[in-house]
Amino acid sequence: MDHRHIRFSDRQEEVDLEQLQKLLRVGTFWATERTQAGLAIALANSKPVVTVWDGDRLIGHARATSDGIYRATIFDVVIHPDYRGSGLGRKLVQTVLAHPHICNVERVYLMTTNQQKFYEQIGFQQNSSTTLVLFNNALDNSIDIALDGDRPMVTELSQVKM
Repeated sequence: MDHRHIRFSDRQEEVDLEQLQKLLRVGTFWATERTQAGLAIALANSKPVVTVWDGDRLIGHARATSDGIYRATIFDVVIHPDYRGSGLGRKLVQTVLAHPHICNVERVYLMTTNQQKFYEQIGFQQNSSTTLVLFNNALDNSIDIALDGDRPMVTELSQVKM
């Protein structure tokens, strides 16, 4: 496949939430239920956000968060199924890793269910010491998310008792 027309971007404002939602639905099993409002919040709190475009069509996406020095985590790596197997996923992850907010970080974390071999080829290693997760289901009913134009707003937050 000829990829000379494929474009990578780290311009967060370029992300079309509708296209991103559709890409996640067709290209993942773990993000099929995400809402546009939720995606807007995730993107607003991520840097970098890297997208892959075939013309005006969003065909790839990844995002990360980082403290800029010690830790970073990569999230939501996806390439449209029609474009898989051509090296775009590798280039997408490498683009995130090369970003100034990530490239000097001591440790970069990434969670995957079925793609360990793919990420190992890029340089990631199995890490059995980082295995804890908190499923914070209590938050599911305490926050009502709405969009004000393109800006996410939290409209209600329940009181937390200590």
